[in-house]
Amino acid sequence: MTAMPAEARRPAALEITSPANPRIKQLIALRRRRQRDEAAVTLVEGLAEIELALAAGVAPRALYYCPELSAPRTAAAEEVVAAAAARGTEIVRVTRQVFEKASYREGPDGLLAVVPAIDDDLEHLTLSASPLVLVCAGLEKPGNLGAVLRTADAAGVEAVIAADPVTDWGNPNVVRASKGTVFSVPVASASSAEVIGWLTAHGLRIVAATPDAPGLLTGTDLTGPVAIAVGAEQPGLSATWLGRADVRVRIPMFGRADSLNVSISAAIITYEAVRQRMAAEPATPT
Repeated sequence: MTAMPAEARRPAALEITSPANPRIKQLIALRRRRQRDEAAVTLVEGLAEIELALAAGVAPRALYYCPELSAPRTAAAEEVVAAAAARGTEIVRVTRQVFEKASYREGPDGLLAVVPAIDDDLEHLTLSASPLVLVCAGLEKPGNLGAVLRTADAAGVEAVIAADPVTDWGNPNVVRASKGTVFSVPVASASSAEVIGWLTAHGLRIVAATPDAPGLLTGTDLTGPVAIAVGAEQPGLSATWLGRADVRVRIPMFGRADSLNVSISAAIITYEAVRQRMAAEPATPT
């Protein structure tokens, strides 16, 4: 018997042309947290976000791809598709109408992946001898959590912990706002009591950000093992966090407004810690 050519033996890529396809309905349902939790998956949409997830070692379960929408960056999109396929990802080609139905963002670029749920177990975090950690206590808006992650990634923060979380790390809007850095920065979720106990057990000083603090951020030592805690914009940090903090700090404010967006506050404090740590490092011989 004559051997069949390899191209003929290779299974054809799945294609979906109808927005009413059951798989597309299931995909749309994953926007809801309950559905994501039950399936133990989350959604990642966008070329840059999926590239970062792949670089972090994520192996998507499925990748929905619309060549028409990816046309402006076809070569880069094809590389992502090939990289995902090499990890055993199911590639599903869809029409523009189908993709726009499934997409959860404006101006989609034709790439949407279903990936395994993000590991947010507090006990899975590992730290260096002198870590810098960010704690987000009771933050409500996914966009703020995502923005904090982008800062953490840029600043080399070792972990971001959600205390008493209102949303989950797999929320598509967290993934989107983080530009995919939710896959490059270790994250965790737990109650405030659990987080405080974990930080204490690991020897981290808790630095609480509050506009009522007597001391300025710039006059506080942020070197060594430190956990910077920020709270939701309206209520701020709870009495539990303020009571257990080793030090409270405030950002210098000279205008009429008495507060900043929480993600901006986290960025300012984090980079002050980075500045201090860089200044404390021994000079590199030239």
